Amino acid sequence: MSIKIFEDKCTGCTLCLNVCPFAAISMKDKKAVIDRDKCTLCGACLDSCKFKGIEIQRSTNKTPHLEDYKGIWVFAEQKRGVVQPVVFELLGKARELADKLKTEVTAVFIGHNITEHAKQLIHRGADKVIVVDSPKLEHFLDEPYTKVLVQLVRKYRPAMFLCGATFMGRSLVSRVAVKLHTGLTADCTGLDVDPKEGFLLQTRPAFGGNIMATILSKNHRPQMATVRHKVFKESEIDKSRKGEIIEEKIAPSLLTSRTKLLDIVEEVTATINIAEANIIVSGGRGMRGPENFALLEELAQVLGGAVGSSRAAVDSGWMPYSHQVGQTGKTVCPKIYIACGISGQIQHLVGMQSSDIIIAINKDASAPIFSVATFGIVGDVFEVVPLLTRKFKEALRR
Repeated sequence: MSIKIFEDKCTGCTLCLNVCPFAAISMKDKKAVIDRDKCTLCGACLDSCKFKGIEIQRSTNKTPHLEDYKGIWVFAEQKRGVVQPVVFELLGKARELADKLKTEVTAVFIGHNITEHAKQLIHRGADKVIVVDSPKLEHFLDEPYTKVLVQLVRKYRPAMFLCGATFMGRSLVSRVAVKLHTGLTADCTGLDVDPKEGFLLQTRPAFGGNIMATILSKNHRPQMATVRHKVFKESEIDKSRKGEIIEEKIAPSLLTSRTKLLDIVEEVTATINIAEANIIVSGGRGMRGPENFALLEELAQVLGGAVGSSRAAVDSGWMPYSHQVGQTGKTVCPKIYIACGISGQIQHLVGMQSSDIIIAINKDASAPIFSVATFGIVGDVFEVVPLLTRKFKEALRR
């Protein structure tokens, strides 16, 4: 795809400049000029031009050399040199898929003073690590990170590209997908491959979580997907694994940004982050009110765990959003998940069904939560939870 300005038709009216959402058009000698680094070929300027002075040419061939794209890439998100846990989960899944396809796994590592940490990505399953190390990439900014990734993808041509559905990942890969004119499936809860065709089978909730859709990107490469933290198990550490570390040098012009980082303010909280907790005690509509979550907080404190909630409890104002588990909250994978007064709608199950042990407490014996529970207790949470708290206190004193 490409965009062209016909100078003989352009009158310098600035209509296209005013409608461009990416500030990709400027005027020079009363003629429109396109900044191709900023332009996404969205077509807003084309629709605004009354003089037919703009043309966007789109390729009619939807399958250009797909066989040239090989391998699986994982974006290795890091903060201050520390690789984020979701990366190890993606490397484990990527390794599994690559073994089916008999191809390689490559981790893309972007930041500053990070080269010494690249080996841990190989120990976790990567065959290669592409490192881009620059002082200008120390902190995440959308523009330079996008430009770097787009250049690397165009150079190496991976068939698949996986990224964590984090704040950084969601902001970044959507921009990369637009620049590469490829598809992106967000918030996947399952990934598989078709070994014969080489398609990435991307499964995610659809229609508000009422069905699970499997999406294929047949005509464009790379096939891109984001996956939530805690959906997959982390890959095991194998320090005997060997791999290749490739240090890429990027042109300084690609590292510029229209935004500037002013400051970083660390979040201060006295509670355990539910995404990292090994034990979670969650409450739903069955808790009847915010004051009753004190029962769950007491149980969680005894077990050294965190308190979660369903969307219904958050929407009712009983718990803050940071505690919400489910499709529109956080995906968790603790060793023990205790669901108290939660019916178990699919939107909630998507966020916790990977837990090692699920204990459901609900007075409705037909509640969907029991279909995924390891242990089910049919009873009143206001009787069962205090009893559990007392018994755990007694057992843990011994």
